[in-house]
Amino acid sequence: MAAGLYVLATPIGNARDITLRSLDVLKACHVIAAEDTRVTSKLLAIHGVQKTLIPYNDHNGPEMRPRIMARLQHGEAVVLVSDAGTPLVSDPGYKLVREVITMGLPVVAIPGASAVLTGLALSGLPSDRFLFAGFLSSRAGERRSALEELKSFRATLIFFESAQRLSESLAAMAEVLGERQACVARELTKLHEEVRRGSLSELAAHYEKAGAPRGEVTLLVGPPAEDVTDTAKVDAALKAALAFMPVKAAAEMIAGLTGAHRRQIYDRALELKNGD
Repeated sequence: MAAGLYVLATPIGNARDITLRSLDVLKACHVIAAEDTRVTSKLLAIHGVQKTLIPYNDHNGPEMRPRIMARLQHGEAVVLVSDAGTPLVSDPGYKLVREVITMGLPVVAIPGASAVLTGLALSGLPSDRFLFAGFLSSRAGERRSALEELKSFRATLIFFESAQRLSESLAAMAEVLGERQACVARELTKLHEEVRRGSLSELAAHYEKAGAPRGEVTLLVGPPAEDVTDTAKVDAALKAALAFMPVKAAAEMIAGLTGAHRRQIYDRALELKNGD
């Protein structure tokens, strides 16, 4: 097996959601760097893989990275795994990958399960554009500031959230982001998988009454509604402006006043100038 760092995705729940290629790599590598060796050892036992495990996580990262780098420089194949899903998503793996790249050593991705993409597929929310925002702060002020920054993104927002803070976070989202459609995906691919859809306020009310759910939670929030421009008013404003202004200047002024897309306003101004 060629030397390098292999970033390998593990199942997020169902142990059978592991690829044949992943099993080949796990069996052939020299060592596996795991977020929690106890969790990974259980997965390996299920699939009959026996391999040396070393811990690599938030707590020991500065100590372990030089050791892993030394193994790579000596020609070993090192596999990096998290407890569940794709490494580097809300874990310290990117620091290791960054160092490996800086040293000019190979990095190979072995794709597989992802709670982000699984939740998106089940949500029924727009999937053409999405933003993974990770975990929100447990502090109300910091959480609100983060949501204010995300408010204008025209994309489905995806979060990981603590079950204990779910109702509180949903209520904060409803207040800051407005009434949007959302989805709470819990225990994905596991026996008690649950997907609950509704508006942010409906979901906040449900979990406030029902209490914190069990298990891992992926929270998805739909994009803001498209602004509806009053075309009649825009046309009237453009005609008034075009009476004494060039097309470009008139379009920029009306776009600024209405918040509409400049290109659309400019195209409409040309139509009006040329007699519609």
